[in-house]
Amino acid sequence: MNIVRFRLGAVLAAVCGGLLLAAISLPADAQEVTVLCNYEVDWCEAMKVAYEKTTGDKAVFIRRTDGESLAQIRAEKGNPRADVYHAAESASAKALAAEGLLEAYKSPRVSELHDWAQRIAGENKYFQTPIYTGVLGFGYNTELLAKNKLPEPKCWQDLANPAYKNEIQMANPGSSGTAFNMVSTILQLMGEDEGFKFLTAMNKNVNQYTRSGSAGIRAAAKGETTIGITFLHDSVAQAAQGYPIKTVAPCEGTGYEIISSAIIKGGPNPEGAKKWMDFVLSPAGQNVAVTVNKFQIPSNRNAQVHPMAPKAADVKLIKLDLDKYGSKEGRERLLSRWENEVFKAPK
Repeated sequence: MNIVRFRLGAVLAAVCGGLLLAAISLPADAQEVTVLCNYEVDWCEAMKVAYEKTTGDKAVFIRRTDGESLAQIRAEKGNPRADVYHAAESASAKALAAEGLLEAYKSPRVSELHDWAQRIAGENKYFQTPIYTGVLGFGYNTELLAKNKLPEPKCWQDLANPAYKNEIQMANPGSSGTAFNMVSTILQLMGEDEGFKFLTAMNKNVNQYTRSGSAGIRAAAKGETTIGITFLHDSVAQAAQGYPIKTVAPCEGTGYEIISSAIIKGGPNPEGAKKWMDFVLSPAGQNVAVTVNKFQIPSNRNAQVHPMAPKAADVKLIKLDLDKYGSKEGRERLLSRWENEVFKAPK
């Protein structure tokens, strides 16, 4: 790993639980950009290396979950220590923009993006720009399923079957954008009250709520649980490594994620943040995904797509209501209800 110089403020921010993907050396370089990175660690590291090689500038990457990035940006309002909010859930970035915590920027790379990405960037007035999309679902360990003589899950409703007691892992929606996407998907498919009834029933089958959205499917791959709720690209990634994982797009239909990059308002290096945005929206920035075996659908039309990547056209997708579920108030209300009705419910 390259050694980079960085601000003391970035160190203090990282101490709160994130993984700082750099070594310490002062004073800071004027051209260095500090990125809150919601990717997996290997992808964050590869992006850092590619950015530095391509631009000649230094970068500090602080590994965060989406929920942790939200909390840090809000806590540092008026004196942000980071420049970029990277791999942000679109709903999360929308909420921060409404709070005045992001800076609008229309990169010259926007014209290279798929129509869906250009539309979302424009609708959000360029306070965020999509870098990829992914489809929500789950995966299961075929060997454990057969060993325990469990039925094959094909739909969301199947996950409330008592046969799967203690066989499911998913992330906590309070810390994970993946899990919050799942909760909002269920509520839109079933209606809010019926959706919470389903989540409460499924809770009896959940053996652990993890911090990270992809932790459940990794546990399933290792045989530590049978089913992991995740995005399909994370499930495919485990199968690609040779693990006995089958990927499922739920029969009722499912949600999806739009993942964006955004500039934090008032960050220490605004010009570096713009340079980062230009890089991450370019084919060179998005092609890094294939080098670390990531299976998302990139936003740049000219970027490489892994041949094993899920095809959104083959999946029944719902229309996500980001205005309802993406606002700070809507998110906090649903998380509070989930905490009280689902997480604290007796098993």
